[in-house]
Amino acid sequence: MLPQRSSRWFSPAWPTRLARPASAAAQLSSRHRLLLARATRQEVLGLYRRIFRLARKWQAASGQMEDTIKEKQYILNEARTLFQKNKNLTDADLIKQCIDECTARIEIGLHYQIPYPRPIHLPPMGLTPLQGRGLRSQEKLRKLSKPVYLKSHDEIS
Repeated sequence: MLPQRSSRWFSPAWPTRLARPASAAAQLSSRHRLLLARATRQEVLGLYRRIFRLARKWQAASGQMEDTIKEKQYILNEARTLFQKNKNLTDADLIKQCIDECTARIEIGLHYQIPYPRPIHLPPMGLTPLQGRGLRSQEKLRKLSKPVYLKSHDEIS
């Protein structure tokens, strides 16, 4: 017959499962962070190189040499500014958002053949308020409705 389970029977002195020592868990998490940092660093540097290669091969949709030079310069300046601004980020979620924004801007620029971010057009009070909320809720809704490729555009411009 099995003994009845009581709080005294399952005390911390009698482990219910195998536990790793705290130092091993700390080492695992630091290794995981290091691998994640290396992968993120490689991804960011790959995006940086991709942008510079894109700028080197860029041709303006108008076909004018002056427009091409201006657009190439804009691509290079925008990339340098944004990467310098975000170089000290350590939060993995913020880094992922920046990587997603960069990828989206590259894809949109290639698709539409314009290097500038496509603006969104929302009238100032165009979003409907929920149950009589004021201007603060409108500003919050506008901020939430901003596409991923425009998150950093207003901060720099």
